[in-house]
Amino acid sequence: MDSGAPTTGKPNAAPFMQDNEVTSWLDKVSQRWRLGLIVLVLGVLVLYFLIAHNRGAQDPAADASPAIAHPVVPVAAAPAKLGNLNQYISAIGSVAAYNTVTVKSRVDGQLDKVNFIEGQIVKSGDLLAQIDPRPYQVQLLQAEGTLAKDEASLRNAKTLLARDKVLYEQQIIARQDLDNQVASVGNFAGMIESDQGAVANAKLQLTYSRIVSPLSGRVGLRLVDPGNIVHATDATGLAVITQLQPIAVLFSIPEDDLPRLQNALKTIGQLPVEAYDRELKHQLATGTLLTTDNQIDQATGTIRLKAAFPNEDHSLFPNQFVNTKLLVNTIRNTTLIPASALQRSQQGSFVYVVKPDHTVEMRSVKIAATQGELVAIDTGLKPGDLVAVDGLDKLQQGTRVNVQMAAIPPAGNTP
Repeated sequence: MDSGAPTTGKPNAAPFMQDNEVTSWLDKVSQRWRLGLIVLVLGVLVLYFLIAHNRGAQDPAADASPAIAHPVVPVAAAPAKLGNLNQYISAIGSVAAYNTVTVKSRVDGQLDKVNFIEGQIVKSGDLLAQIDPRPYQVQLLQAEGTLAKDEASLRNAKTLLARDKVLYEQQIIARQDLDNQVASVGNFAGMIESDQGAVANAKLQLTYSRIVSPLSGRVGLRLVDPGNIVHATDATGLAVITQLQPIAVLFSIPEDDLPRLQNALKTIGQLPVEAYDRELKHQLATGTLLTTDNQIDQATGTIRLKAAFPNEDHSLFPNQFVNTKLLVNTIRNTTLIPASALQRSQQGSFVYVVKPDHTVEMRSVKIAATQGELVAIDTGLKPGDLVAVDGLDKLQQGTRVNVQMAAIPPAGNTP
């Protein structure tokens, strides 16, 4: 038997004491972890509240829930204005010279001089070219010589006639001799008239040797050089002159616009026409409607119109393509807004009106007319109302906005 065994007859208590010590140590450790976990949670909560407090102090607007729900939207806006809206019929036109003349020689001969510069502006009656005049000067001298000879013969015949009348009264000569002398006087009188016509024709041919401009305009390129023999039957001529002041513009409008045009002619009378460049950005000239064609083109369903322009600054050139705007009506004293402000929905047209508190209001409007970048409003707006024209895709009823002013397109006035 083990000498270390208890002799008292009772169980050994040492193992039980060790188990109790272990349990006590584990309880202490568990309490420490719980306490640490509680401290850690409390520290996280305190740190969260501190951070939230600091954010609230730095951004006082953070507590404003409407601002979070409706952020400020930047928009461009323009005020509605009171003005006149011009209504036009637009079309593509072509500039045409008011008159075009091919300068030709009316007599045959050698071209001595050319007195114009290509592209020069000439006036009616200016000398353009000179044909060799010497052959026509000779013809004039011959015609004048023949006329002088026949005039002398006429005077002699009249003298003889006066003498024959006396002799006939004295019954010295027969009646036949007197009648022959009367016929001779009439013959020479007729010859003189013919000679005068020959003289006039020779003078005319001599005048035709000087080629002058039949109208005022611009000379084109020279077609014949000096020294060449020209003929009255030549097809090409010497040069082409186009009249630029005034100048015409030809354009066509649909037949559906003809009633508007006819009504405008009755109410307005002389209709203004504006000519613009290809991009419709720059106005080139202003003129008036001259006339309309007398029938509608069945192939295109259009009618041709012709407008006249003074063209004092030579801004229009023959065969130039232009955009034309024909004024047919003017709506006066109406409320105008940019077309970009107008919105449409299933309920109709509306605009966003910027109120004094920098929020927008959806407002229904009734359109009177639209022309280009402008809209005339019949009801729903009054002059001075501020309407949004840009950034509309982010707007709704009550949205707060940051407004930047935009320019409204000019309405134009009736001349």
